[in-house]
Amino acid sequence: MSHASDTSVDTLVIGKIGAPYGVKGWVKITSYTHDLDGVFAYTPWLLGQVQESKEYVVDQWRTHNKGLVAKLVGVDTRDDAESIKNLEISIKAAMLPQLDDNDVYWRELVGMQVITDKGYNLGVIKELFETGANDVMLVKANLNDAFGQKERMIPYLIEQVIKKVDRQAKTVTVDWDPAF
Repeated sequence: MSHASDTSVDTLVIGKIGAPYGVKGWVKITSYTHDLDGVFAYTPWLLGQVQESKEYVVDQWRTHNKGLVAKLVGVDTRDDAESIKNLEISIKAAMLPQLDDNDVYWRELVGMQVITDKGYNLGVIKELFETGANDVMLVKANLNDAFGQKERMIPYLIEQVIKKVDRQAKTVTVDWDPAF
């Protein structure tokens, strides 16, 4: 019995398969997770483009020099390893741990409205990035922004700036001067 894969399943890229390592099917792994080995916290992996991705289970893994290597179930030779080289590693978003109310994944924030605690709508979160000092939200202002702003960079500082993230309403309430 074959199941057509549901391409609308929400997936998240967490890494990439690298070059073969040795001759027994091991591959180098590039991890995009916060902790290098966090990529192994999730299973199964979906390899390749979401539409035609196949599920793989990690058999074993270890750190090697400053990187990671892994052996996937069913990938037993160097040729097998060659055949999955450079494929993206995705997981179903449903595998991510449920966060408590104050925590939120960056990908959930993108597209949310940002509103000041005084009720001024600053626009929509376009992207987030790390600056080293703190995380920053890039907020695309509304077309008729009263302050003439095209976009704003707002630090993602819980309590000082970020007052509330409402997942249901898709809004982030901030203590921020709209003139900036």
